[in-house]
Amino acid sequence: MGVGLLVAGLASFLFLRVGKSALGGDEAFSPVLALWFATFALAPGFFLPLEQELGRAISSRRALGHGARPVVRKVTVLGVVLASIVVTIILALSPIITRSYFDGSWVMLVALVVAFASYAPVHLARGISSGSGRFRAYAVVMGADGAMRVVLCIILAVAGAKTVGPYGMAVALAPLAGFFYVLGRGDLHTDDGPPATWHEVTPNLGWLLLGSVFAAGLVNAGPVAATLLKESGEADRVSRFGYGVLLSRIPLFLFQAVQAALLPRLSRLAARNEFAEFRSGFRKLMVIVVGVGVVGVTGAFLLGPFVIKKMYGADLTARTLAMLALGSAAYMAALAMAQAVIALRGHALVALGWGVGMVTFVVVTWISSDDLFKRIEFGLVASSLAALAAFALALRHKLRTGASPSDLSMLEALTDMPFES
Repeated sequence: MGVGLLVAGLASFLFLRVGKSALGGDEAFSPVLALWFATFALAPGFFLPLEQELGRAISSRRALGHGARPVVRKVTVLGVVLASIVVTIILALSPIITRSYFDGSWVMLVALVVAFASYAPVHLARGISSGSGRFRAYAVVMGADGAMRVVLCIILAVAGAKTVGPYGMAVALAPLAGFFYVLGRGDLHTDDGPPATWHEVTPNLGWLLLGSVFAAGLVNAGPVAATLLKESGEADRVSRFGYGVLLSRIPLFLFQAVQAALLPRLSRLAARNEFAEFRSGFRKLMVIVVGVGVVGVTGAFLLGPFVIKKMYGADLTARTLAMLALGSAAYMAALAMAQAVIALRGHALVALGWGVGMVTFVVVTWISSDDLFKRIEFGLVASSLAALAAFALALRHKLRTGASPSDLSMLEALTDMPFES
């Protein structure tokens, strides 16, 4: 899983570099970047809970020696229903979305619908892989998404494509490559078993869905808000801001790769009721979070303007990059804390915490400043700190009441990664 995350992260930077060059600059590439952030604000938010609950239910059946195919069928139905509802809402609001977010580009609206629908089978495949213990297949699905995006972009650039439509569809269709690969290899095979009830696959779905929508929306809120709040002629500024957001996420990519390696060990400790060691392991994880965050913020302030100039030819101030890195570091700490609360079966508290963060972002962005970048920077930092404080209180409450993790709650915590690119 760590390898898959790193591949996906590196591929993201390559895609943006190639796409920008192929389309001839920041302003021309702006609709593709807007699609990118909108996709990752929506798809993980709505489909990650299905992945988590599917993985948990399959893992539970494996422990009992029961086949998981009835569970997969149930969750697939949920996925189709959820995707249909969200797509219907997008289409109903399509004139507003197209006008205010995509600057009148209907092809980007179509690409958003296709991209959202494409991630439904991808997350179901990841749920089957994690629940079945096939983490190599999980990594393939995750890494192939980014890799195929780069391949398609290079092909389009070589072919001389100069309009945003083909690049938008590359974003939309790329995730299906990994899905079809693992499907063809038989990695998604499940055996038949006892009939599944709805309760078996939905005990925490509502809280996971609410928290995931807020969490995925919050990590992508900066570029989405910049696109909505920009004035006429500021498309190139918004693109540069988007590059800065992605650069500030490098520590988050590295942290999640390390985290994917550490959480299975914490799960084993929980399964053996070794809670003293579990707490010690979590404290070490938080030390890593703080260390990575400090390095990220310092590096963004000292080296960020030089790096983003070399990578994307973009100009951003050290202050902006440091603030974005600080917001990313706070989000990273909040995510780690949220996963600990999920492990202690505090799904409702996690949904509440991310909701607090989202409300904080809206309020602070609204009242803090008239400057496009500053108001969003303040909003990102304040919202992540608010969510972190909420999770710290929730974790303290859970530990004081004697809550303990289980194998299945640890699996949900392991796969609770609403941040993707």
